[in-house]
Parts: sequence; C-alpha cells; structure tokens
Amino acid sequence: MPNDAPPVDYRHLLEEERTQLLGELAELGVGEDDRLAYDPNFADSSQVTAERSEAEVLAGRLRESLGDVAHALRKLSASGYGLCEACGAPIGEARLEAMPATRFCISHATNH
Repeated sequence: MPNDAPPVDYRHLLEEERTQLLGELAELGVGEDDRLAYDPNFADSSQVTAERSEAEVLAGRLRESLGDVAHALRKLSASGYGLCEACGAPIGEARLEAMPATRFCISHATNH
C-alpha cells in the first residue's frame, strides 16, 4: 500500500523547535547578551542562589539544544541531514519526526 502521507518538512520542524527554545530562554530571563538577568533589588539568600543555579543549568541545556537545532539546519542545507554521525546510516523517519535535531540513529543514541 503506497504511503499517501505528505513528506515531512524537517526544516519547519527545526525552525519551530528553535522558536520554542528561544522562547523558553527568554522566559528564564536570558537576555541578548546570552546571560541570565537577575533583579538587583532581590536579596541574595541561599534559596535565590539555588534557584539561580537551577536556572543556569536549565539555560545551559536549552542552549545546547539550540546548538543541536542550528547544527541540524546546517546539515539540512548541506544535504547531510538525517544520517547518523556515528555510522552514517539513515536515521529512521519516526525518530527524526520526534527529534528533528537528533544526530544519531537509535542504535548509537545511547552511546552519545
């Protein structure tokens, strides 16, 4: 039976993911200088320090994901998108739809 589903627009998925990640960074208070902004009038208690630390970790993960999206967009433009960076085999379509910025096939995903 032929597949009547339209082809997946991975560029669109990646751009949507980039927009979402940038929005999440903005909600955290990451400014144009790529640093977290803090209220200077807020007392610096241990709780605030802990919250800042958690926000920095989350911002770091979001930046890493944003870097993965940028990398995937470059590969898409260079016709290398969808190939596992470990073995060179095609990454499954279902995996790419779920994680469009992934760099590895399912077999190599746990090693990286």
